[in-house]
Amino acid sequence: MFWLILSTHVLGATVWTGGHLVLATTVLPRALAAHDPGILLRFEQGFERIGIPALVIQVLTGLWLAMGAADPLHWLTFEDPVTAAVGVKLCLLAVTAGFALNARFRVIPTLSADTLTLMAWHIRAVTLLSVAFVLAGVFIRTGGW
Repeated sequence: MFWLILSTHVLGATVWTGGHLVLATTVLPRALAAHDPGILLRFEQGFERIGIPALVIQVLTGLWLAMGAADPLHWLTFEDPVTAAVGVKLCLLAVTAGFALNARFRVIPTLSADTLTLMAWHIRAVTLLSVAFVLAGVFIRTGGW
């Protein structure tokens, strides 16, 4: 069972992080150069179909994996490498959720050529957070640097 949950978690991370890397490095520069938020919105419509389920899968499987790795009462104690990595991942999740909610309810509804730069910062931040998630997960499985 552990292998299946971990594999599903990693596949979700691959979709989520890979999609954001594509967005940040290929789609976003085109949208900024053209001053066209439609380029981002078209990518988002397609990516959301697999990106959001991948994120949900990561959260659910991540919680399951974290429960197997450490007592939930110790997740935010940062008292050993595992609880530190779990705590970091929970903090990254909270920050990611903040960016996502802000983008969904404040930035995207008013997205225009004038607000494209604000959306670009959201995209860059979530992409960096996604990469940090992956690195924290590798930390858990390998014991560190």
